[in-house]
Amino acid sequence: MLRRSFVAIPAAIALAACGFELRRAPEFAFKTIAVPSQGAIAIELRRTLASAGTLQVLPTTAKPDEAQVILDVLSENREKVIVGINASGQVREFQLRTRLHFRLRTPKGRELIPDTELLQTRDVSFNESAVLAKEAEEGLLYRDMQTDLVQQLMRRIAAVKQI
Repeated sequence: MLRRSFVAIPAAIALAACGFELRRAPEFAFKTIAVPSQGAIAIELRRTLASAGTLQVLPTTAKPDEAQVILDVLSENREKVIVGINASGQVREFQLRTRLHFRLRTPKGRELIPDTELLQTRDVSFNESAVLAKEAEEGLLYRDMQTDLVQQLMRRIAAVKQI
């Protein structure tokens, strides 16, 4: 028992000295935000922003001008592109893409984050004998990309320091 303490204490000191810190909830320079879009990413973003605790997300029925900032989701697209075929011309590999085009502005029109596009890609192999499994895998990968985009967007919004 005492031996474990001798190992644990130096490890804790080393972690503290290197600047390691667990990720905290983001802090925002504003108190209210409106996300008027109805897409899947916008819905997940509203849910994630509301769970951050320090920020009030206005409901979609409210006027966006009532918020301190407005996040306009200009477009969100899913794409499936063939990237590999075999010798007989059958598809062997796809690339899944999710694009998000957005901007953050004040109700008066001042842009805090100009028009920006975020892109997530995933490669997925294809097998004709496992079509249902591959469709399920695609769904999971699209959901994973959506979550990654929301996390990137949260970090970008939190980086805004003045409104």
